[in-house]
Amino acid sequence: MAGRSVTTTSSSHPLSDLIAQPTSLVSSITILLQTLNPQNPDPPHPHPSPLAQFAPHLNPHLVTQVIKTLKNPNHALYFFNWASNPDPNPTNYAHGHFAYIAITDLLISRGHFSAATRLLESSDKLSDFMVGKFIKAHGDRGHLRSAIHLFYRVRRKEMGRCLFSFNAILGVLVRESRLGLAQAIWGQSVKEGVMKPDVSSYTILIKGLCRMGMVEDAQKVFDRMVCNPNSITFNTMINGFVKKGLMEDARRVFDVMMGTDGCLPDTVTYTTLIDGYCKNGEIDEAKRCFNEMVRQNCEPNALTYNALIYGLCLRGDVDEAKRMMTRMRLNGLKDNVATHTSLLKGYCIVGRSDEAVRHLGEMVRIGMEPDVKSYGVVVNGCCKVKKPDEAIGLLSEMRGRGIRPNVFCFNAVIRVLVDLGELDRAILLLKQMPPSGCYPNFVSYNTVISGLVRTRGRMREVEELVSDMFRNGHDLDTTLYSFLVQGYCNDGNMETAMQVFLEMIQKGLVLDVHIFSVFVKELSVRGKVFEVERIFERMSSCHVIDVDSYKRVLDSCLITSFE
Repeated sequence: MAGRSVTTTSSSHPLSDLIAQPTSLVSSITILLQTLNPQNPDPPHPHPSPLAQFAPHLNPHLVTQVIKTLKNPNHALYFFNWASNPDPNPTNYAHGHFAYIAITDLLISRGHFSAATRLLESSDKLSDFMVGKFIKAHGDRGHLRSAIHLFYRVRRKEMGRCLFSFNAILGVLVRESRLGLAQAIWGQSVKEGVMKPDVSSYTILIKGLCRMGMVEDAQKVFDRMVCNPNSITFNTMINGFVKKGLMEDARRVFDVMMGTDGCLPDTVTYTTLIDGYCKNGEIDEAKRCFNEMVRQNCEPNALTYNALIYGLCLRGDVDEAKRMMTRMRLNGLKDNVATHTSLLKGYCIVGRSDEAVRHLGEMVRIGMEPDVKSYGVVVNGCCKVKKPDEAIGLLSEMRGRGIRPNVFCFNAVIRVLVDLGELDRAILLLKQMPPSGCYPNFVSYNTVISGLVRTRGRMREVEELVSDMFRNGHDLDTTLYSFLVQGYCNDGNMETAMQVFLEMIQKGLVLDVHIFSVFVKELSVRGKVFEVERIFERMSSCHVIDVDSYKRVLDSCLITSFE
């Protein structure tokens, strides 16, 4: 290999060299570079250079491959600088476009913007295309001011011939949800006549508008395009309408696409429509769209089938969904966790939770790994049909398989336990949440407390849960304060009920009118008329909705107390 004569130049070399560059040569160069000082990418070159042995093999593909293989940007820059003027240079090698792209990509990916700029400026390669890369890299790091500064710099330098940079800055601003700024730069550049947007420019702006939910404005941009939209533009517009649930508008854009030469709907187009129809509950439309897709010889992919299976399951057509999964397999596509999670949901929707549990077990047996969403669907399904034992068993199974149940799973089980009056089990499950790596949220506490206050003699447990809430950063809202007042009233502890009520008023909260009625009646029964009148005065200082309703309750209680 060392004695082989290489006669290719930077402008012409056999395709085989590009495809089959010996990896051993790349490895030899990278190993040698590891021995050099990585902190000095451009030291005085010794003569001969340690890299001189590789000079006969230099070609654009080798140089590009070496740079892409290196992790240390200083090693790459050392090699790049040497290869720009090797001694000897039997192949007359000179850096080409792709070598500059490779070194630029490496330097800016490591944040070496200054080094990359100096290198490109010294070789007069700081083109619009390269500046576009810098803009994107700055955007990836959140350096919006630097990205905008670069765009205006290249715009002045190139006298508006900077379409790559223009599209790059639009992409950065859209990704950062700075749509107003993107529109301002667009408007200024177009108005001054220094920029003629292309299809990528329009597509980026349309994508930004759709992402912000401004699909009508996106449609206006789409209609004003001065160039032909491509499939990405159409798909972006269709997806924008689908996300808003505007399926008729999405179909209208689809019909326009069908009538456009050289821009037929693809798998993405059909899948987007099918998914939209399914989520909109228009399953028959989704099926018609799927059949049309097949007639047009457009191959459905796994996402297409999963969208349709999900829609069928939402409608409760589990058996048809399973037949669709079989069709999916026959067409060479592999069903996945998402496919089976849809089936689990379908079983639960129609109340077939036992089948859902069995199907979940079958998933595990065939080596599939259900995730927290899969288990959550079945846990909720079991709770829906009031089967907390099965749901708790699934929570244990999740932990055993290293899957951390989320708060929604626990809350579903806690809710059904409270509904069934199994308060002690609900409290126990609530306390088991932190050791399982899941902390109760406001709903978790609220559910248990709402059950306890309806049972006499359990206010001490309520107080413990309230203290636990405070420790975990949760505060009480109107509903929970009302529960506390109700619970203390039920226990006959009117002094504490009064304290809670006054605390509510201090926080600007108002009791529910029904619980206010219970509270006032309990005070009246105990002959505390003065306290009742004082309460209404305090209530009047609050912003109470429908004061008359509270006053009627108060008057009724006062009349009763004097009868």
